Amino acid sequence: MASHPRTLHEGDPKGTFLKIDGGINAYLATPSEENARKGVGILFIPEILGIYPNSQLLADGFAAKGYTTLIPDVFNGDAIPLDRFPPADLLSWLAKGFDGNNPHTPEYVDPIIIAAIKKLRELGVSKIGAVGYSFGGKYVVRHFKNGIDAGFVAHPSFVEEDELAALAGPLSIAAPETDRLWPAPQRHKAEAILVKTGQPYQITLFSGVAHGFGIRGDPDVRLQRFAKEQAFNQAVAWFDEHLLEV
Repeated sequence: MASHPRTLHEGDPKGTFLKIDGGINAYLATPSEENARKGVGILFIPEILGIYPNSQLLADGFAAKGYTTLIPDVFNGDAIPLDRFPPADLLSWLAKGFDGNNPHTPEYVDPIIIAAIKKLRELGVSKIGAVGYSFGGKYVVRHFKNGIDAGFVAHPSFVEEDELAALAGPLSIAAPETDRLWPAPQRHKAEAILVKTGQPYQITLFSGVAHGFGIRGDPDVRLQRFAKEQAFNQAVAWFDEHLLEV
């Protein structure tokens, strides 16, 4: 069997950490000078595990394709650690955080997303693509109005119908066959809403995988590795089409 590159799955992250908006932690993956796509970049909104090797390596992967990529800490230091994943009470953590005083609801997350968009502008990015995995998918959809030009989401969660109906730009979705957070009836409803928006959209359904495959697909399981890599390639192709000048 042919060997497969494992840079999306394994290795040491190559980006750097920085502070945005006076103290928000963020991870920045920067393309090489000869590979950089000038004026375009990616806002990476992570799943509930936040900035950890899987998200960092994917950000590095987007940077290798020429896109300056920024992951803000949308959880304000309170992401779910690997040894507590999955959380015993996800909804409680979303509502108030582990310490009871650090909510992860839109009124707290939205300002961090806006600060990250501002930082990308400061880095010379004039056209922004946004990727969102699970939790992050909701905030890709919510923030087209704040400067996102094209979006990609994998196995999104908690996206409201009115948020999707207000979509103001191209959106690509990678969905798994099995997803308790975005089950088939909800996905089908989303398809009908997307048609009505009049915006370009794409939905790719991957068989044999479940929620989380786009960022936590097991590279040692061929089907999961393929789905994760193809979802990444889907995002890159979408941004190449909708962000780059032709």
